[in-house]
Amino acid sequence: MPRQSKLRKSARSIAATARSGSRPNQRATVHNDQAIQPLVFHEVNEDRWADLERLFEGRGGPHHCWCMVWRATPQEARHTDGKSRKAALERRVKGHVPIGILGYLGDRPVAWCSIAPRGTYRRLGGIEKPGDDPERVWSLVCFFVSRELRGQGVLVHLIQASVEHARQRGAQVVEAFPVDPNSPSYRFMGFKSSFEAAGFREVGRAGTRRYVMRLDLS
Repeated sequence: MPRQSKLRKSARSIAATARSGSRPNQRATVHNDQAIQPLVFHEVNEDRWADLERLFEGRGGPHHCWCMVWRATPQEARHTDGKSRKAALERRVKGHVPIGILGYLGDRPVAWCSIAPRGTYRRLGGIEKPGDDPERVWSLVCFFVSRELRGQGVLVHLIQASVEHARQRGAQVVEAFPVDPNSPSYRFMGFKSSFEAAGFREVGRAGTRRYVMRLDLS
């Protein structure tokens, strides 16, 4: 479980912190209803599966895709209903396969980020550089934030917490596949500018809309 401490660093410090080997913080603050509340991040495991259900099945949640679009095996891809996709994601959690982190306000899950080893996804279009250890390249592919918290900078904190989570689990590289704000698709993968602010650099393209961006942690 990620270590909890106060977040006081700007988005630009994410990359510097990761490169230096020190530990980024795992708590952020968001403004909601005129109050400042702490946002704390935890890895999704069996104990927190019910919280993921609560978030995904809530208002506006991704209860149809269950973040399986980039994960599904050929056999799983034949079943595109929400119930089948939910069961497939739960199997991974029960099998101790990393899938991502949740952000909490108090005991309420309010945000999600899919961050996991590259090999747990289908081919995403990332760059395979000489010297990369495939086991230590993690892919950040999806975000969801509760409606009442959108536009409050939660995405920046999700990126920061995801980078720290991956680093603690042994990642040497984090890759992401964001789009431009005016993109008609793949917006759930985040925007290029957010990753640039977090220290990621563009290394290529995946298709016509997605950028390939990397953050080296070593």
